[in-house]
Amino acid sequence: MRPLKAEPRFMPHTGRAATPGGAQHFGGPSFTSQHFGAAPRSAGPRRDPAPSRLAFRLQRLWLTPVVRAVTRIGVPTFVVVLGLGLWLGDQGRRADLLAKYEDVKLTIENRPEFRVSTLEVDGASAEVEAAVRAMLPVGLPASRFAIDLDAYRAAIGRLDAVKSVALVVRPGGTLSAHVTEREPVILWRTPMGIEMLDETGHRTASLTRRDARPDLPLLAGEGADQAVPEALEILAAAQPILSRARGLVRVGERRWDLVLDRDQRIMLPAENPVRAVERMLALDAAEDLLSRDFTRLDLRNETRPTIRLSAHALEAYRQAAAGTTTIQTKAAP
Repeated sequence: MRPLKAEPRFMPHTGRAATPGGAQHFGGPSFTSQHFGAAPRSAGPRRDPAPSRLAFRLQRLWLTPVVRAVTRIGVPTFVVVLGLGLWLGDQGRRADLLAKYEDVKLTIENRPEFRVSTLEVDGASAEVEAAVRAMLPVGLPASRFAIDLDAYRAAIGRLDAVKSVALVVRPGGTLSAHVTEREPVILWRTPMGIEMLDETGHRTASLTRRDARPDLPLLAGEGADQAVPEALEILAAAQPILSRARGLVRVGERRWDLVLDRDQRIMLPAENPVRAVERMLALDAAEDLLSRDFTRLDLRNETRPTIRLSAHALEAYRQAAAGTTTIQTKAAP
């Protein structure tokens, strides 16, 4: 039988082969795994360091941004919301929570620094000021939070005489209301009475008598309030004869008639009425037109003004025309 030949072993740390007798090929002592107390290798199969398929899929799933966001944010949020829902599901707990909230709210709102004690109104007439004070939704003193400033401002703005209003809560518990009123510039006679209008045609107040505001010109006719700017332009152009003017009448909601004293009426065109008034004043300056005895002066046709004489003037004209004809007849051979 042949003797077994010892296989050379690879020594750790040195990478040198050792002989069975313990001597190295290059001399010196032999170091084997037994000298370091290491356990001998198992004769079984080696373990595969690669992860399993399930572990690999779980790792890839965890690297997905949506899964990580749901796990880190969604799940805790869901747990918190679920807990609050279960806790608030009891009616008694909800009632206690609302009662505590109202107590804290009232405590804060009723603090002295939030209390409004007085109301100051400036820029308004006595009637408007009384209306503004009467429209205050709560009695004073009251908490600042008990006054809805937006609703209060809107209510004041609905007054016909109010153009704009500014509300400010000043230090010291004073609510200041600065009111800008509409300035009436013209009167409008309607079947219901006389209305005062501003330069835009917005109503400011009502009058029971015309002589209450003799300084304001008068309008009449349906739809006159919608054409106040044009009416003001006509009156400005007719300034030289404004002392004789009784007012403007809106005709057919499209044009104006300028009414003068002595029952005279000047019929203006729908287009460019101001230019017609200026032409009429030029004729009056040249021929003293307005001093004549007429009832209607029709300026609607720019190239052909027409005048309608009064009954007395027409009779005098006929008599004068008949006398001229008689004289001419007698003078004929």
